[in-house]
Order: sequence, then C-alpha cells, then structure tokens
Amino acid sequence: MTPLSHPVAGLAGYAGLAAEQKSQEVTDWAARIGWVAGLLLVIALVYWLMREGWKWRGTLQGDLPELPSAPGEPGAARLALSGRYHGSTTAGQWLDRIVAHGLGTRSRVELTLTDLGVGVVRPGARDFFIPAAALRGARLDKGIAGKVLAEGGLLVITWQLGDKTIDSGFRSDHAAEHPAWVDAVTALSPSGPSDPSDPSDPSNASNPSNQTEGAAR
Repeated sequence: MTPLSHPVAGLAGYAGLAAEQKSQEVTDWAARIGWVAGLLLVIALVYWLMREGWKWRGTLQGDLPELPSAPGEPGAARLALSGRYHGSTTAGQWLDRIVAHGLGTRSRVELTLTDLGVGVVRPGARDFFIPAAALRGARLDKGIAGKVLAEGGLLVITWQLGDKTIDSGFRSDHAAEHPAWVDAVTALSPSGPSDPSDPSDPSNASNPSNQTEGAAR
C-alpha cells in the first residue's frame, strides 16, 4: 500500500516550484536596454552616413546649371501623364545618381509634353522644364538610380543640362502610356530617333536592359 504524501510537504513543494518559475521570469532589463540603445545608435550612424554621402554627391555636382523653368505660355499639351518620378542619372549610367537641384528626390509627378518641351510638376519637390532643344530622346527601360521595375516599366527621357547628358526616369500610373511618350519625345528631339542597338549611342551603353541582353548572348 502506497503511503499518502503529507499535506505540508506537498504545499512546500508547490511553493518551491512557484518560486523557481518566478525567478525564471525575471528579465535583465539593463542588458535589454543596452541592446536596444546600441541598435538605435547603429541605425542613426547609417542614416547619418547616407545623408553625408548625399550631401557630398550634391557638392560634387554643384557645377550643374540651374534647372530650366516652364515658359509662361507652354502651348497646347500633346500628351500628359500622372505617375512617379524615380530619379535622374548620368545618361547611360543607371546607378550614377544625380542629386543636385533636387533631382535625386523621388516624388509624384505630372508630366506634360508640348511643342516647347516637357513640363515636370512634382508635388512636394522642385518642378522643372525640359526644353525641346535639350531633349535627346526617350526609351523604355527597367531601372534607374537603384530602382528596378518590370521590363519596360520605366519611361526614361534623355536630355541635356549644360554639359551634362541626363537620364530621368518616370513611371506612369498607366504603363500602357509609355510607348506613346517614347515616340512623341523622340520625334520632338532635335537629334530625332536613334537606334537602340547602336553601341556608340551613350544612352544605350550601359542601361540594365542592354546589359541583360548582352549577357544572354
């Protein structure tokens, strides 16, 4: 016959188990706060380095002339679109971001094409105008300034600002509008249509789509 446990001994065992569980739930708040503080310092450092790099790049690009302003009478609109501005780079170099004069700021955009050029209106960022004489063509692409989209998901307008040839990337809310813009901008450009397979054209030299095609070959 199994002897019954003494009630007092049982209560003592339960008390010991409860005390053990309670001691396991104790959190080392000093260590946890230290880890959180360290993580926040790392994030702040990364953000500061990015900000300083952005400012340094803007300083290097300080020789770029001011962005043209829209004329008082731009004329009747040939085309218009609403979408996003994804940034600008040196033509043919999709990672060489241009940040001077606010060109590095991504934003919503309203594009209007007239006989005089392309009006770029950006809510919350700086507006600018690309005169028809400064246009160097347009194409469909998939990436600019570190932003990669689906193949053909980006409208890239190439234009001249002083001595600098620039690629500016836009994405319409309705991607089906992109081909009409490529045709119209290219037709308005003083140089006229260019051959996208021509390796001597700097705008075709190193964009992501051409690199992919070269790798495929």
